[in-house]
Amino acid sequence: MKFADFHTGQVIEAGPHAVIEAEVLAFARQWDPQWFHADPEAAAQGVFGGLIASGWHTCAIAMRLVVQAALHDSESFASPGIDHIRWSQPVRPGDQLRLRAEVVEVRRSDSKAHLGILRWRWQLFNQHQAQVLDAMVTSLFRLP
Repeated sequence: MKFADFHTGQVIEAGPHAVIEAEVLAFARQWDPQWFHADPEAAAQGVFGGLIASGWHTCAIAMRLVVQAALHDSESFASPGIDHIRWSQPVRPGDQLRLRAEVVEVRRSDSKAHLGILRWRWQLFNQHQAQVLDAMVTSLFRLP
């Protein structure tokens, strides 16, 4: 999508993305090697009763879905950050995650005419409709 295609109130949906145990383990072992993400046997004895994906892995899944659904071939070039992020439920191997992204604000920068600013709320839901991620994200777009 191009920047001009976004409008306030717009909802973009994508997915599902199937969460696979090998993917959970590979991500965790490289980037978040805590035992409840990276060791299935130890995780089975933990408070979650099994292996759970890293929250950062969950964010990476959301990013991939956003790119596939909206940012591929856009003028998007960066993000100054995330204002809010919540992992409200654990993500587990076998989950099917769906993205819901709602556009909150679309505007041109007041100081840089070539810069578009998009604020949007990214939510991921599992196959039970339980929210597993809630984030308020800002994306920047290079405009003509």
